[in-house]
Amino acid sequence: MPQHTEKATRREWIGLVALALPCLLYTMDLTVLNLAVPHLVADLKPSAVQLLWIVDIYGFLIAGSLITMGTLGDRIGRRKVLLAGAVLFGIASVIAAFSTSAEMLIAARALLGIAGATLAPSTLSLIRNMFHDAGERTFAISIWATSYSVGAAIGPLLGGVLLEYFWWGSVFLLAVPVMVLLLIVGPILLPEYRDPNAGRLDVTSAALSLVAVLAMVYGLKQIASDGAAWLPIAAILAGLAVGAAFVVRQRRLADPLLDLGLFRSRPFSAALIVNVIACFVAFGPFVFIAQYLQLVIRLTPLKAGLWTLPSSVGFVISSMMTSWIVARVPAPRVIAAGLALAALAFLLLTQVGNGHPLAMIVTATIVMSLGLGLVFTLTTDLIVGAAPPERAGAAGALSETGAEFGGVLGIAVLGSIGMAIYRGAMASGVPAGVPEEAAHTARDTLGGAVAVAPQLPNGLADAMLVVARDAFTNGFELIATISTVLTLVAAVVMLLVFRKGGPTNPSDEPQSAALQKAA
Repeated sequence: MPQHTEKATRREWIGLVALALPCLLYTMDLTVLNLAVPHLVADLKPSAVQLLWIVDIYGFLIAGSLITMGTLGDRIGRRKVLLAGAVLFGIASVIAAFSTSAEMLIAARALLGIAGATLAPSTLSLIRNMFHDAGERTFAISIWATSYSVGAAIGPLLGGVLLEYFWWGSVFLLAVPVMVLLLIVGPILLPEYRDPNAGRLDVTSAALSLVAVLAMVYGLKQIASDGAAWLPIAAILAGLAVGAAFVVRQRRLADPLLDLGLFRSRPFSAALIVNVIACFVAFGPFVFIAQYLQLVIRLTPLKAGLWTLPSSVGFVISSMMTSWIVARVPAPRVIAAGLALAALAFLLLTQVGNGHPLAMIVTATIVMSLGLGLVFTLTTDLIVGAAPPERAGAAGALSETGAEFGGVLGIAVLGSIGMAIYRGAMASGVPAGVPEEAAHTARDTLGGAVAVAPQLPNGLADAMLVVARDAFTNGFELIATISTVLTLVAAVVMLLVFRKGGPTNPSDEPQSAALQKAA
């Protein structure tokens, strides 16, 4: 039976709006920088390595700091960590906006990453403790998930407007008024929660988790962008070794940074695994979709971006309908149905080369977002709801860390498979007569083939582009096939895990400890 049935008051619902704002900024900050890159390159003149760190350091430090920040919130208070993160995020945004060198901008982006890592676990754990009714909590998490999608959609639009009239640093200042508003209303609307029996934060465990996650994410990102090489593989192996040391240490500590007992909860473990798989299959194909729209169908970047907006709308609709659906159908079946919808979308993408590719892609991405919106919302709800209240921050951090890993792993693995198909076809497919230097560039990526084509005679350029686009399409269709199989497997796993009955809603899972509401 559910342990909590009291309904949320107006204060909690208004507080939810305050919690959604930093989540919206979280994804906006991931997208607006891409638009500003050409402008900041002209101003700061970073080296290639510095530019890589400017773009990547934010995501790296978010991924590496999530577990520490989530557990820190459980120990000292979720609201306290959230508001401290808001202060740091606002200060770092101002530093980034007025950076006068590449080094200064890298440092500011690093601070933004650390601050950003406080947002997801703190907001999720506060939702866990503000909304005790299962249906209301699912709806609250739907709004939470929607805020991320809205941020990803409006980030490029707002960023484009600012870059049209102001300097590149203005895109970072979007965060400042939102964080100031959160600092004003947060202490009024958001209650404070912490674990009444929390021990001290183990600094060694925090360092181990940071190093393990950073090393593995770095290695996966390098493989995704440049292919397999000894350095990224060594980084992944080192990350796994440090991660193993982290797990061993948690088993020995009386007050571990991460309570491994969370994984004994069947809803928690199953939802976490499915969430990782869903992120894996979502992120990998989307990299190819963006390239396909621009390099195969030959849409402008603006038109390609506009054609991806319907999928964002689909995600919002799906997320907001989740609580209504799950009130009528058990959560595992809804998750399985969402995965089946996503599998149908990937199946459509396997036929993208057989005519009407734009209609096929738009339809598939809408169906995919409708299915995965259900999956992401409910797996997050199950992960956070299945954890004891005093461990909600750690559970939220694991949910977000798993999503980060699923995403970068999908890009690395599926991206590498797709590019291997492309390069294999191009190894012998470049028409005779193409100069060796141009052929080498064309064999590497489709973008390279498109870039060198204007240097060739028309007939030769057309012949090379036909081969390159066909090779890219074959790779795209293969990773869509793999994604179809993986999502169907995940759907079956979700149904099998719950086939014998038992708790199918996080509110049905017995909780292990009382929650202290700090005065």
